[in-house]
Amino acid sequence: MGEMQVPADAYYGAQTGRAVENFPISDLRFNRQFIAALGLIKSAAAEVNHKLGLLDDKKKSLIQRSAQEVIEGKLDAQFVVDIFQTGSGTSTNMNANEVIASRANEMATGQRGGKEPIHPNDHVNMEQSSNDVIPTAMHVAAAMAMKESLVPALEHLAATLEKKAKQFDDIVKIGRTHLQDATPIRLGQELSGYAAQAALGAMRAQKAINALRELPLGGTAVGTGINSHPDFAKQAIAVIAQKSGIEFVEAKNHFEAQAAKDAIVEASGQLKTIAVSLSKIANDVRWLASGPRCGIGEISIPATQPGSSIMPGKVNPVMSEMMLMVAAQVIGNDATIAFAGSGLGSTFELNVMMPVMAYNILQSIELLARAARVFADRTAAGIEANRARCEELVEQSLAMCTSLAPRIGYDKAADIAKESFKTGKTIREIAQERKLMSDAELNKILDAKRMTQPQADVIGSGGG
Repeated sequence: MGEMQVPADAYYGAQTGRAVENFPISDLRFNRQFIAALGLIKSAAAEVNHKLGLLDDKKKSLIQRSAQEVIEGKLDAQFVVDIFQTGSGTSTNMNANEVIASRANEMATGQRGGKEPIHPNDHVNMEQSSNDVIPTAMHVAAAMAMKESLVPALEHLAATLEKKAKQFDDIVKIGRTHLQDATPIRLGQELSGYAAQAALGAMRAQKAINALRELPLGGTAVGTGINSHPDFAKQAIAVIAQKSGIEFVEAKNHFEAQAAKDAIVEASGQLKTIAVSLSKIANDVRWLASGPRCGIGEISIPATQPGSSIMPGKVNPVMSEMMLMVAAQVIGNDATIAFAGSGLGSTFELNVMMPVMAYNILQSIELLARAARVFADRTAAGIEANRARCEELVEQSLAMCTSLAPRIGYDKAADIAKESFKTGKTIREIAQERKLMSDAELNKILDAKRMTQPQADVIGSGGG
């Protein structure tokens, strides 16, 4: 293909330089976790190739020392290939091979670059292909990112919301369904639902990690394992598992593992579910805190910044809005991943949209982890209840007639609700005027706190 010039101070070589020239598409690059995963894979391969007698002590040591710098982020600036490149990610695999070889050669000779004593293909890429390295890096990077950042962030949010749920469990407020008044609920019960959503999100992230445990490393070009030792994959994956703390295993079927990216699609689906869940929490919180004078106003949330350039004193629910935008991005990322994982991206023996899948799933993980933690610390932890407002809305609600239905029948209870709406009187006031029962019994039936849990003496919707 002719000569290729690269910057004199670059660790990468001609193949990387040519990819940079070919793909001036965006400013998007592989993120930190993915680059670290590549370094881990190359280091594990060198260790196993040494055990198999294919690399001598010196070459193994040089490759591993250089790969460790990749793992630690010291060479991130050398990973310069655009996300929108060859669909197998070959350019980025060669970027890694060239950088690791170049840095290793610099360690050995004082001169960066070249192919002696470490060759990027013959030594760094030994027993590997881009077609099994890139999908392996996708799984390793995503699983580690979820384990190290997303799961802890969701657990932190769940714990924060659960603490608030316990703090406000004695406060009775009105429930809402269809954006209309419903029967009473305790604020603690409502918040406990949000806490459970966050906790289930952490569980879903764990399921996503499990979906990524099978690694295609060892399949080389098309899954057959050509040019690799029969023991290479199992041993290299064992090293990756030990160093990552995740129980990675060799793919049961290398042809599935390289021809399809269903595990990535599955994991992204879990992330989408988490995003949907967090959007529900964030949206409810901003509505419950709406006001401060003319909204629902049952809770207040911390003021984090001025909300308007024209309206003095206005404070907006910016953390909820941030979370909703993150959710929108993650849902969009999932659509891209699903498209890329379909028959349009996976054809015969290889998926050829892996770089964009890798970028999107890792971005989704990072966004969700950061958003969950920030929302927990800057909104959820500072939720305060407006007890007076909660009590006021409960007493005014037409849905209070629900507990009368088992005693006086659905139709009579509905008639009271209609009169309440027409006259502005409360359900309690109309029931007292109609002398349906003693004040003591009425107060018991209309006890809002009793309505927030099952009662043996108030059963059914009423029948007479």
